[in-house]
Amino acid sequence: MAKKLIRRYLPDAHKMRDHKHLRVFGRLLHDPNLWHLNRRSVAGAFAIGLFMAFVPMPLQMIPAAALAIFFRVNLPISVALVWITNPLTMAPISYFCYRLGAWALDTPMQTVEFQVSWEWITTEFVRIWQPFLFGSLLVSGIGATAGYFGMHALWRWHVIRDWERRKRGRLKRKTQSL
Repeated sequence: MAKKLIRRYLPDAHKMRDHKHLRVFGRLLHDPNLWHLNRRSVAGAFAIGLFMAFVPMPLQMIPAAALAIFFRVNLPISVALVWITNPLTMAPISYFCYRLGAWALDTPMQTVEFQVSWEWITTEFVRIWQPFLFGSLLVSGIGATAGYFGMHALWRWHVIRDWERRKRGRLKRKTQSL
C-alpha cells in the first residue's frame, strides 16, 4: 500500500538519470538502490532529506543528492524532502531554530529585524549565529532520527496490516468454500 502510494508520485528513474542537472553524478545514478522502494531505502531517504531540510544553507538539494548516492538510499525522496523548507516556510522554521538554540544554550533572545544585505549579515547575524546554528542542527538531528525510525515503524505497520488483511481474506474464502 505505502509502496504504491509513494511510487505514484516519484519521477521516472530514466528521466532523472538523463536530467541535465544530475549529469554531474554520471554513472553513480545507475545504482538501482537509488530508485528502489523498500524499508531501508525509504527510511534512509527520510533521514537524509529531513536532516538537509533544516541545515541553513543554500542549494540543499545538492548535498541531499550526494548523501543519498553515498548511502545508497532513495534519491528522489531525499531530494524532495528538502523542500519542507521553502520560501514560505523558511522564516518560521528559522525563527523556531533560533529560539530552540537560544533556549538550549541558555542565551537571551535578541530582537532582530531581518534585511537582505551584507551589512545585516556583518552586524545582526553575528550576534545570533551560534544559537541559530545550534538550533538548526538540533532540529536537523531530531528530524532525521524521527524520520528514519518513523518510516521504519510506518512501513512495518503497513506490512503487518496487509498480512492481516490477506489472512482474513484466506479465512473468509476457506469458510465460504465449506
